[in-house]
Amino acid sequence: MKIFGAMYDKVMQWSVHRYATAWLIFTSFIESIFFPVPTDVMLVPMAMNRPKQALKLGIYTAIASALGGVVGYGLGYYAFDYIQEYIIKWGYQSHLDTAMSWFKQWGILVVFIAGFSPIPYKVFTICAGVMQMAFLPFLITSTISRAARFILVAKLAAWGGQKFAHKLRQSIEWIGWAVVLLAVIIYFIFK
Repeated sequence: MKIFGAMYDKVMQWSVHRYATAWLIFTSFIESIFFPVPTDVMLVPMAMNRPKQALKLGIYTAIASALGGVVGYGLGYYAFDYIQEYIIKWGYQSHLDTAMSWFKQWGILVVFIAGFSPIPYKVFTICAGVMQMAFLPFLITSTISRAARFILVAKLAAWGGQKFAHKLRQSIEWIGWAVVLLAVIIYFIFK
């Protein structure tokens, strides 16, 4: 069953759309609050298709993500009692518990690490608010970590360019199904 190729083609079409940059910024902003799809899904193909704009795209993404992080922080700080049921419903409670224990152990360093962590960033933004972390260090660390990640991702994708996009398209079905299989295996191991 071939489904990943069609999805890949669609995302590559979106990446050259005239409103792609606006969608990238919007997606990056809401991904730091609640959106389940990582920003990289738009950033990587856009950087591959627009290698000269990769740095600018990485910076836009980082700034939007940091601003979304401010909203996530505010939700954790002011409205956690209201949003906790959604965190549980959407399956993020275990991530939140892990992030809370990391915050207790490492403090502000966790915000920097979170920029590169497989745990969704929104968990850390909300958690920082719940833990009432000092806002200014949170904002500075969040901006630096997100910028480091997104600029690195954008530059690597731009470096690969169209050649990498073509090679990736040739192998996308194998890669997609391998990721699904790996996720299932990990689920059963940690269940």
